[in-house]
This record gives sequence, C-alpha cells and structure tokens, in this order.
Amino acid sequence: MNKTLLAVMISSAFAMSGCQSLDNTYSAQLRVLETSDIHANVMDYDYYQTKQDITIGLARTASLIKAARAESENTLLVDNGDLLQGSPMGDYIASEFKKGNEFSTHPTHKAMNLLNYEVGNIGNHEFNYGLNFLNKAINKANFPYINANVYCESDCWEGKKTGDNLFTPFIIKKTPIIDVQGIERTINIGYIGFVPPQILQWDKQNLEGKVTVKGIVESAEKFIPEMKAQGADIIIAIPHSGIGSSENPSDIHAENATYALTTVKGIDAIMFGHSHSVFPSQQFADLPNVDITKGLINGVPAVMPGRWGDNLGVIDFDLQYSNQTWSIKSAKSESRQIYQRNEAGSKVAVVEADKAIHDAVADEHKGTLAFVNAPIGKATSDMYSFLTLVQDDPTVQIVSNAQLQYVKDQVAASDNSSLKGLPILSAAAPFKAGGRHSAASDGDAFVQVPKGALTYKNAADLYLYPNTVVALKITGAQLKDWLECSANQFNQIDKHSSSPQYLINWKDHRTYNFDVIDGVTYKIDVTQASKFDSNCTVIDPTAERIVGLTYTDQQGKKITGEQLEKQQFIVGTNNYRAFGGKFAGTGANYVVMEQPDTNRDVLAAYITSQTNTQGAVNPSADNNWDFVDIITPTKLDIRFETQDSETADHFIKTYAQRSLTKRAKQDELGFAVYNIQLSKKAQ
Repeated sequence: MNKTLLAVMISSAFAMSGCQSLDNTYSAQLRVLETSDIHANVMDYDYYQTKQDITIGLARTASLIKAARAESENTLLVDNGDLLQGSPMGDYIASEFKKGNEFSTHPTHKAMNLLNYEVGNIGNHEFNYGLNFLNKAINKANFPYINANVYCESDCWEGKKTGDNLFTPFIIKKTPIIDVQGIERTINIGYIGFVPPQILQWDKQNLEGKVTVKGIVESAEKFIPEMKAQGADIIIAIPHSGIGSSENPSDIHAENATYALTTVKGIDAIMFGHSHSVFPSQQFADLPNVDITKGLINGVPAVMPGRWGDNLGVIDFDLQYSNQTWSIKSAKSESRQIYQRNEAGSKVAVVEADKAIHDAVADEHKGTLAFVNAPIGKATSDMYSFLTLVQDDPTVQIVSNAQLQYVKDQVAASDNSSLKGLPILSAAAPFKAGGRHSAASDGDAFVQVPKGALTYKNAADLYLYPNTVVALKITGAQLKDWLECSANQFNQIDKHSSSPQYLINWKDHRTYNFDVIDGVTYKIDVTQASKFDSNCTVIDPTAERIVGLTYTDQQGKKITGEQLEKQQFIVGTNNYRAFGGKFAGTGANYVVMEQPDTNRDVLAAYITSQTNTQGAVNPSADNNWDFVDIITPTKLDIRFETQDSETADHFIKTYAQRSLTKRAKQDELGFAVYNIQLSKKAQ
C-alpha cells in the first residue's frame, strides 16, 4: 500500500509539473525609485545661510529610499542626472580640481555608492566643468551611466571614435524578482537615457568640436527597437527633460520631450527631471491625456521628483508573466517629499538624515564650509530677492554692475577696433526668486545676503551657476525684442476686471529668463499682450510691452525710437544666454567676446575691488525699469507671490517702490501673497 501511495504521489507531482510547464503564468510587483536634479546637494545643509536645511539633501532622500525599499519585495533605484553642479559643495570640488587637487571619488558618488543604484543618467549640468571632470567623476560610480543622444566628434575618451556614442546608450540588466508566491524569477529590464540637445549651446566652451547631439525622440526611436530585439522585457526611459509640449510633440530639437516620449512605442515607463517640478501633481492636471491620480501620461507611468533631493520618485508596477512574456497589468506613480508643512505653515521633517552619508562626505563638507566662508568684501545694504520680479532689485543690480565693469575693462584692453566707442550694456536675471513656484520648497528659493561682511558663499548665492562671461554685439531693435521676450514673465492684466489677477507667469516663463538690461531705461506695460512666448517665438507681432526704451550717453544725450533701433550695442551676459539663440540678438553669430572667467568670480572680484577702493560695495538698484501705471477707474486686484517670513516682511516694507499689501492667507505652496498697486485713476 505504501508503494501504491508513493506511486500516486509521484504521478501527481509529475502531473502538476506538466501543468505548470503548459501554463507557466505568474505575477509580481516591482517598485522603481528615482532621484533627480540633486545638484551636489548631498548634505541637508544650506551653505548660504550656514545652517541645517530639512528641505534638501540626498542624505534625507536616502531615508525615504530605505523606507520605500522596506515596503516592497522588489525595488530598484535610478538617478536622472544634474548631479555634479549646483551647490557650494559642487563648486568646491570643481575649484579644487581646477587647481590640480583631483578628487578620488566625487562626494555625490560617495553618497550614491552607499545606496545601490542600478543606473545613472547624464544631465546637462554634468558638462559644466568639462569632459575630463565628468569622466573622472562617473568612473568612480559603482553603477553604470547611460546616454543615447550624445556622440563623439573628436578628442573623446576611452577609444571612442567620431560617430560613436560618447556614453553607453542603453543597458539591459537581467534582474532577479520575487513573484507573489515567493519564487525567484528573472526579468530583463532595459534603461535608456537622454539629455537636452541644447547642451551644445549651454556648454559651448566645453563641448564645441568634441561632441554632437541628436534629438531625444529621434534617438529613442532608433534605440528602443534595438533594446526590444536584445531581449528587454520592460523599458524604462530616463530623460533629463521636462514634460514639454502636448501640442507639438514632434519637435526633434525639443529641450523638454517627455510628453513626446510617451508616444514612442516600446517605452513602458518614464522617470524624468530637468525642470525641477513634481509629477504627478496638480500643476499638470490640465494637460491632455494626463492622469495625476495614477501618474500617467498617455497611459505611460511617469514620475519627476523635484530637485535638490526634496522628493523621491516612485513607480509601482503590477507585472504578469504569461506565454513567455512579461507584461504590465497596471502601474501607478507618486512623488514622496522629505518634509511637510503643518497647519501653521511651518516646515516639519518627514525623515531624518542618513548618518552613513553624513559620515561619507564629512571631509568635503568641512572643505566646503572653509571654501564658502572665505571673505571677499563688504556691502552697504541688504541683498534679498523678495521683490526682484516686481521692481529693480539689488541682487540682480550687483551682478549687472560687475558684468558691466568687467566688459568695459575687456573692451578697453581689446585690439578689436569695431568694439571701441559702442555703448556697453549688461543683462542679468534673477536665479533665485521663488524657484518655479511648483513645490513647497520653492518658498525658500530666494537670495538672502545681509549687508556687512561678504564671503564667497554670498557670491555663490547671488550667482548660482558656473557660467562664463560673454559679450554680444546687437542692434537696438534686437535689444527691444530681447526685453519683449523677457517681459513674458508677466501675465496680461485686464484693466477693466476687479477679479483677482496674478501678475507672475510662473507656468510658462522661468525667472532665470527674466533678463533686466542695465545701461538703458524702460517700462513694461502688462495690460498689453506678450509679443513672444517663453521660447521667444513670436505669438503676436503687433504686441508691445516695452515702452520708453532709452539710452542716455555720457554727454546726457538721449537716444530713443528709430534712432535707438539702429544703434549698435555691446551687451555683457553669460555663455548660457549668449549661445542659447533664444532671445533676439543671441547666438554664436552675435558673440564678439568670450572670456574664461566665470560670472561668479567676476562678481566676487568686483565686490573685492569696490571694497578696497570705496570701503564697501553699494548694490542699490538704479530703478532703470518699472511698470507702466495702469490708468483705469476699476479697482484692480493684482497679486504676486514671494517668501513668507519676517525677513521678507521687513525688506518689503523698507524697499518697496510701489504700494504693497500682504494678504492674510498663504497660497497652497506656503508663499506669501501680496497685492501690488499698479493702477492710477485718470485725472
């Protein structure tokens, strides 16, 4: 009987085994996490304010990563890029490298090597310090880097030849995964990365003649079929690119192409970045075919985790294996923040910083503190950017003054006779003026440099990026259109409406594209339509917001109107703006001077020089621009957002050029909301 029972059991086992082989179907859950736009913010520390900051830092994101991993059996982690530049720690490492003090492992990778990343993507700011710096940095990462649209042109690394991809375009990783029954299976996960083609303009001095770049979507359409052919079961795209246009997704040169990528067959999920926003969020609720509840764009799961480590991107997949094929039954994305605001509006930490990461970069943190605290001079007044979008402002003025003096000195020393005698102007924009008004942490993104002793950290606060000084030669007509595009920063105000109207165009215009041009005077009429969109493409050729544009020469003669339009000017700016080609009068054809000195170093040197000769630098705004008074009998309710703090309250009360009234309630992101008086009754 025992033999009979054993035979029955063996027979049943074979039958079950045969059944499973005929219908080999099982399910599994997979979680993929994303960091993006860390910008060398490893520490939860504000080097500008010299204090802990619970709203930033990979050290705190790491705690979210560990918590997310504890919730899921199968978890993977990727980084989207813009890792090496953007904080004083990144600047410190780059400055030491420039001096010949090369790092062994970049502090960002010291931290990331503790967190078990699967793959990293290359962001546009990775190129800011040159290809040698980038190559040295990524070679010490314990994970591979990918990019599919940058190609070697000449003088490339590691045996790369002209026409070769500069980086590995994609990888397919055979990944163990535990199914819902607790059995280990295998899935082939493909990763592909992209960077905006505009890097050739933004980092021309580092990349010209060395690399070429193709479009994001065209590169995806080339490589995705190859990935499928090589056995990728699911493909995760990691574009360092914002959402972009839902109306014109076919632009092959688009900087922001994530929406377009969702239409490329074969991409199963997108983990994106670059624009420092959070997706899914209410900000994107009005886009067609976007589900912010599930985090889908055209049905494709997608996530974008803010910036500086303030959020962690999460995509959860329900997978099924059937007929020898993996498929995605459903997916959902979310972004988890490292802090919250309580009912009183105060910031409260959600997680604590990871001690292991603190310890890993302790030496670099110490070195950064010494670097940013090096004295450079003194200032006679506070430099805060709380009002920079509604009036001329000291944080932009001091940068413009430094550029203006530098370019004048360079022109005087130049042997280029075509530049002699031309009026010299300076273009500068607010880099920290409320971020992008898309996340709660943006309420802290303001320049805050008090009067008195200044150190290098203050120069870094005033000038965030490692741009270099470039000068352009343009006409007055181009100058006016440059300012017209800049004025797209403002929404059009209806002078007949008493309903609330918000002045700042946060949605379509970045504050770093709100150029103020010093050396001329002008006013902005916000009751008029904008001539240009945020890309400086003409949308209303008859529109005119810039009025009264005037240049006054050293003899007091005023040049305006048609005479000004024909006048040639030299404009000092930065390489990002000069080579971008977006604004009128910009682009390589207009460049007449390209210097190796960074705008920040020029600013620091200017502060030191002014301190040595005048006792201190005077950053007071010269108020060369203003709004046109709105003549209307209607009581207007015009509003703008800025930081909500006692410091901001005091500064605004002291320096406001127009009547400003603070409203009782913050907006949904914790910004203070002010009414600004732009109207004037007819006489």
